[in-house]
Parts: sequence; structure tokens; C-alpha cells
Amino acid sequence: MPTKAVCVLNGEVQGTVFFNQANESSPVEVSGEITGLQKGLHGFHIHEFGDNTNGCISAGPHFNPRNLDHGGPDSAIRHVGDLGNVEAADNGVAKVDIKDKLISLVGKDSIIGRTVVVHADPDDLGQGGHELSKTTGNAGGRLACGVIGLAKI
Repeated sequence: MPTKAVCVLNGEVQGTVFFNQANESSPVEVSGEITGLQKGLHGFHIHEFGDNTNGCISAGPHFNPRNLDHGGPDSAIRHVGDLGNVEAADNGVAKVDIKDKLISLVGKDSIIGRTVVVHADPDDLGQGGHELSKTTGNAGGRLACGVIGLAKI
């Protein structure tokens, strides 16, 4: 049975992100659009908590139920919530088009009720050599966030 979810991003930038999973074993398709960004790459992650009471900082760290180091979406070692980067064009718009095999809309790695965060800087995918590379990808401040909720199918 397919499951769909949605996240409305608010903050210094705005956007809407959709999640679609055909069945429990299929990858999650992530699509949408984020506006108001500086041109270039921006870290794009699922954070642990669906709490935005103190802005995006309340969302906590990246969703990491396996207690691994930060990495890129194709890395063998990564947080479940590590979705890499989105890229904004000259007009400040980033089109989101990701397929990910670790996140899920059902089961123990479900992202429902967690927060999407868009960061100010590029995610170095754990390879940057900075002290924050293995925890956050050194992706900088949190520009926008929103809680992931079930969508009407």
C-alpha cells in the first residue's frame, strides 16, 4: 500500500517537499521546490525531532538511529537522514528530485513526524576534513524547516 507525506518549509526560505513510497521495501521518492535560496548547493537533511518550537534548532541533530558518522546519500556509512544537497539555480529555486533507500515512511526508520532542514551551506558529505564533517557535513546554519506529516493519498 503506497504512503505519501508532505513537508512545508518555513524560515528564511520557503518550499514544499513531497515524499512517496510505493511499498515498504521500495525507495522513497522525494520531490518539491525550495525558493529564496542563494545560488549553489545547500545541505538537505532529515533531523531527529518534529519540534520547531524554538525555530529549526529544536529539530535536533540529523536522524541517525544507527549511530553512524555523517555521509552522503550514496555512502555506505551515513545517517538515515543524510540526503546530501539540493542545488539552487540563478533564480534562487532548487528543484528537489531524490530517491533514497534508507529513509522510509513506515517502520523503524520512518521519517513521519521528523523535520526537514535546508542549510545555508553545501554539505561536504562527511569528506571535508572539518571538525563538523562527520556530524553535520559542515552545512552551516538552518535556513528553513518543517515537520513531515502524512499526506492525503
